[in-house]
Amino acid sequence: MKSVLIVGAGKGGTSLLKVLAESDMLNVMAIVDIHKDAPGLKLAEQYGVQTGEDFRDWLPLGVDIVIEATGNEKVFQEIMKEKNQKTVVIPGAVAFITSQLLDEKETLLRELESQAQNREFILNAIHDGMIVINEEAKIVFVNKSAERILGYKIKDMMNIPVEKVIPTTRLPHVLNIRRKEVNQKLTLENGKKVITTRIPLISPEGKLIGAFAVFKDITEVVDLAEEITDLKDVKTMLEAIIHSSEEAISVVDENGIGLMINPAYTRITGLTKRDVVGHPATADISEGESMHLRVLKTRRAVRGARMRVGPAKKDVIVNVAPVIVDGKLKGSVGVIHDVSEIESLTNELKRARQIIRNLEAKYTFDDIIAESEEMKIALEQAKVGAKTPATVLLRGESGTGKELFAHAIHNESNRRHNKFIRVNCAAIAESILESELFGYEEGAFSGAKQGGKRGYFEEANFGSIFLDEIGELSLQMQAKLLRVLQENEIVRVGGTKPIEIDVRIIAATNVNLEKAIMKAEFREDLYYRLNRLPIYIPALRERMTDLLALVNHLIEKLNQDYGRHVKTISDEAIQYLKGYHFPGNVRELENIIGRAMIYMQNHEDIIGMDHIPTLRESAKQVSETKTLPDYTDLQGTSLQTSLDLYEKNLLMKALKGNNFNKTETAKQLNVSIRNLYYKLDKHNIDKDSTQDFS
Repeated sequence: MKSVLIVGAGKGGTSLLKVLAESDMLNVMAIVDIHKDAPGLKLAEQYGVQTGEDFRDWLPLGVDIVIEATGNEKVFQEIMKEKNQKTVVIPGAVAFITSQLLDEKETLLRELESQAQNREFILNAIHDGMIVINEEAKIVFVNKSAERILGYKIKDMMNIPVEKVIPTTRLPHVLNIRRKEVNQKLTLENGKKVITTRIPLISPEGKLIGAFAVFKDITEVVDLAEEITDLKDVKTMLEAIIHSSEEAISVVDENGIGLMINPAYTRITGLTKRDVVGHPATADISEGESMHLRVLKTRRAVRGARMRVGPAKKDVIVNVAPVIVDGKLKGSVGVIHDVSEIESLTNELKRARQIIRNLEAKYTFDDIIAESEEMKIALEQAKVGAKTPATVLLRGESGTGKELFAHAIHNESNRRHNKFIRVNCAAIAESILESELFGYEEGAFSGAKQGGKRGYFEEANFGSIFLDEIGELSLQMQAKLLRVLQENEIVRVGGTKPIEIDVRIIAATNVNLEKAIMKAEFREDLYYRLNRLPIYIPALRERMTDLLALVNHLIEKLNQDYGRHVKTISDEAIQYLKGYHFPGNVRELENIIGRAMIYMQNHEDIIGMDHIPTLRESAKQVSETKTLPDYTDLQGTSLQTSLDLYEKNLLMKALKGNNFNKTETAKQLNVSIRNLYYKLDKHNIDKDSTQDFS
């Protein structure tokens, strides 16, 4: 969390303090002002923020951000002069305008969300009858309850004037006056009595698009009220109706004191009759104001109010209407609708969309952490490359994120709606690599499929192909790839007819191609074709300023994978990680953070030193010794470290003995090629390694 110092406790500083004090990302260390009676200093006491008169007292304490809120250019220059290199100074006007814009954005988002939830509520209010008409007063929607109450089939009511279904309807009148009518009595042709609310539908631009009516069948209630004169029996009947409703209902008297709730209300809010009845209407509110009190004050109904209720802060939509008898206000009735299920379905939809997106290129430039200058340069080069058709060559150590860049380049290019094909050139056996890349014709070799098969290049036509480990291709395959780059065409194995293709090639390697050219292991002409736009991705040890941001990003990602709620990492642990060499780069960092989170207790939310596994000696530290330790006498060295050193020495000897041919090395060691690559990555061993442990 970044620490902030606010200089100036006037109007601007006070506003900034209000915004920043509620932020989870920033920690206001202190606010200073030369005037002891400045309003911001008094507000700071309420937030528990330290105060002072001179900003110089706080700069040595490691302030990350200083916000100058005095508006005095001299003060700003003094801060710039006194601060250290890592401290960022922000003019208060910029920060204040930014906070205002963010507040306005959040307000607009909440309003849009509320409107969307209101529409969902209307369309799914299936317990009451609902009928919707367009601007021509023709019926466009009727729900099942309306079908039951009106006595007509839905198909017989659609797209006809509403007067033909309900001759006494006032919906056309609502269209004309563009005002709602609340809780109006109406007797239908079939003799049923209903209470209806009619509301015009008006777009945000003020255009009338129709109207709808929601109505409840009260025939039985009215008949009973007319037949029964005993008020106690009437009250009992009404209470039974309210308690049988699946909608959560609460009733208060004219003073805002709770009179009644139903079981559905308890189910949604978690509050019982003892918690509500006899208590003020604010008893159930967790966030927001009481709509009952507003209605009692204004004598006007409230519809679609969004708030949180109960100890669990359940997100709900509230409709409240006044109870008026003979012109006198007797109380109000509220209906609560739970919207958590709608939000859950929305989240499921978002996850489904994410899964669909992951079927192609998964990542964008927004997924790349780049706070260090080295990484920013690589990112800018990649963004430029994405806008051109040029071949991109990604260079860097294993685990630095070359494939991440390839995904992002494809997604930023004009080919993003076409396929993104990934090929690990080193993971496919040399004997079948050509047929995998270029495809084959029927009968090209024993076991060839009938009709032949398209290769990766044909599959990627009009899209992008990512050739990882390009430096591991044989000279023969390099020549065939060069033809693709020069002629934009391929020839299938066993075929003679060239096939034109339009593919964007993104290549990657951790091999020193210049040395490989000198050793006659890589074609110089192919090198110049691939090296049109080289992008060097720095190793993690070269971009340690990104470490904290990377750790927080990995925590967020692994929280979703593991179902955990880890918040951050301790300062002590991050400093320990900064002292490590990270031979496995970001891939190794993710492994370390993942293991730490796995072994954390459920109640722990901060990764500490005791969670970080013992870090093995880095490849750089090992290479400085140039000799293999005596494995029989390793005082103070763990068993795992000794085993790692022995395994690394054995791998180096096997590679050298097979002239760095990884396929032959895997056969000699009796391991799979995939397992060999894993071990080479683990020990940071590549073909051009100069390490010698023999």
